[in-house]
Amino acid sequence: MLKKIFGWAVVAAMFGGMLMGCKSSSNKLENETDSLSYVIGLNVGQALMRMDSTLNVEAVCMAIKDVYAARPLITMSDARDYYLGQKVYFVHEKAMAYQEQFLADLAKRDRSFVRTRSGVTYKIEKLGDQNISSLSSRDTVRIAYTIRDDAGKLICEMDTLRCSYRDLLIGLRDVVRIAGSGGEFEAWLPSKEAYGSAGDEELGIAPHQLLNYRVSVIDIEYRHRR
Repeated sequence: MLKKIFGWAVVAAMFGGMLMGCKSSSNKLENETDSLSYVIGLNVGQALMRMDSTLNVEAVCMAIKDVYAARPLITMSDARDYYLGQKVYFVHEKAMAYQEQFLADLAKRDRSFVRTRSGVTYKIEKLGDQNISSLSSRDTVRIAYTIRDDAGKLICEMDTLRCSYRDLLIGLRDVVRIAGSGGEFEAWLPSKEAYGSAGDEELGIAPHQLLNYRVSVIDIEYRHRR
């Protein structure tokens, strides 16, 4: 940070004479301190514009003045907590709105897709064994699948995955049950039904990622029931 300020101080010293007497609104840069302050302000302003162009500039300036006057309205700790909370909230809301619109448009374009209450949007491409009404969480499924993001980029491909039914992603369970053993389907999973706000770094799945699955249900092994 000090190196950055020093760098801007050099710039201000070089262009101080040019800035002197130049007008910004009704204010004048009367001396080198004013010039340095203005140059640093330009840098801060550009950074804030990249961060969020909708910020209230007057409120930003008020906060800066309060810091210099040692009378901020809230503590830095409270400010950090508020900012992080707002950032998480807005990122989540924006992602949910995008996914909802994407899946709604998909269902309109292709009537063969079915949307569930949870938002999972799927179509059965090959219907398998339908004798699965009693499929339980302890039964074992074997599937092959690919995962792509909403831009079509391949994220993961698995020739065979064997796991218990209960260990499948929430968004896949009902579709696997509907498709049945030997069935094939395509499903779009909103992030809340997949990897949520955490994503999966190992798989390369970003937080709040809408996912496209193409699944072949190779077989379902039913546990013995009395």
